[in-house]
Amino acid sequence: MSNMFDEMMGNDKIAIFKDKKFLDHKYIPRKLPHRLEQVKLIAKYWIEALRNTSPTNITIYGKTGTGKTATAKYAMKELKESSNAKDVFIRTEYIRCTDYTTEYQVIVELCQRLGKNVPDLGWTKSQVMRAFKDIFRRNAFGKNMILIVILDEIDILLEKDGDGILYNLTRTDNVSIVSISNYIDFKKYIGPRVSSSLCDREIAFHPYNAQQLIDILEERAEMSFNENTYDNEVISLCAAFAARDEGDARYALNLLKTAGEIAFENENEKITPNNVHEAKDRIEHNTITDIIVNLPIQQQRILEALLDLTKKNEEITSGKLYDTYLEICKGDSGVSYRRIFDLINQLELLGILSTNTISKGRGKGRTNIISLQCDCNIIEDTLILL
Repeated sequence: MSNMFDEMMGNDKIAIFKDKKFLDHKYIPRKLPHRLEQVKLIAKYWIEALRNTSPTNITIYGKTGTGKTATAKYAMKELKESSNAKDVFIRTEYIRCTDYTTEYQVIVELCQRLGKNVPDLGWTKSQVMRAFKDIFRRNAFGKNMILIVILDEIDILLEKDGDGILYNLTRTDNVSIVSISNYIDFKKYIGPRVSSSLCDREIAFHPYNAQQLIDILEERAEMSFNENTYDNEVISLCAAFAARDEGDARYALNLLKTAGEIAFENENEKITPNNVHEAKDRIEHNTITDIIVNLPIQQQRILEALLDLTKKNEEITSGKLYDTYLEICKGDSGVSYRRIFDLINQLELLGILSTNTISKGRGKGRTNIISLQCDCNIIEDTLILL
């Protein structure tokens, strides 16, 4: 009896992919299309490390999928290669703040990576900080170690645990910080005393346009797919959808990869525009479902109220939404009218709904009109399962 995996490996008809890894947003290519300017800016500040001087702190911000993390990691790789040939002791450490959400966790992780035996639990914060600072007093070969710490999605850490991490790192000699955030206003979590010592330089990442996304996808597709399995129309369509979605390169790569997977599943010899449309529907469904499932119950109830009013084709004001929300709560304790605005703003940041403030005319004030930005069927199907 033949092995089904051997049969599939030998079936050239469905050999769409050459190597999928190049379509993963975490893959760092040999060059970064349309981000050379930002790479050079980071290098301009980091070059001080090659002169045995602690570099200026940097803040990188821009929307999801604009190349912030890839650019920082690319610069890390370049700096490491350059420092290997010079008489300097430089360490660069990348910390994803979705994985390490408190100051304690970050410092412990840095200690462990730098060779200091610090337990995950059981020590006080001051003990951990002493251990961290002690690393800089015991340098290899007597050289001063310069540490560059990249804190990706730092807003998550700051919102949960305050600005203590920045306070302590900025007061440690030979430490340079790179803060990365999707939100330009994340510094609202930083107090005046920390802000003054941070003294950072800001680098903005703007969304990619359609042509820039085409350039990115063409390079990745050539490495990822076998010959004659796609054409320019597929690349252009993926880029157009992503450009419409705020220039998100991650989304463009995911769309192209998913379209290839659908072509493979259907045993097609080539990826078609229909595969791209199907991939878009699949990604949107999965993304929205994951978001809704993980929302707090009060926001799920707000969505249920919004869905109910949308089906009735009514103009949805915040007052009408709140009344419907209270009906759905059915006697359970709901949030206040004031609090509901915060929850609505969070849902807007997630792209599930939008709000538009309009004037009702002279003397009648202004009101918020709220509308869903996602497929109602997806939201309804998800809420039914909860």
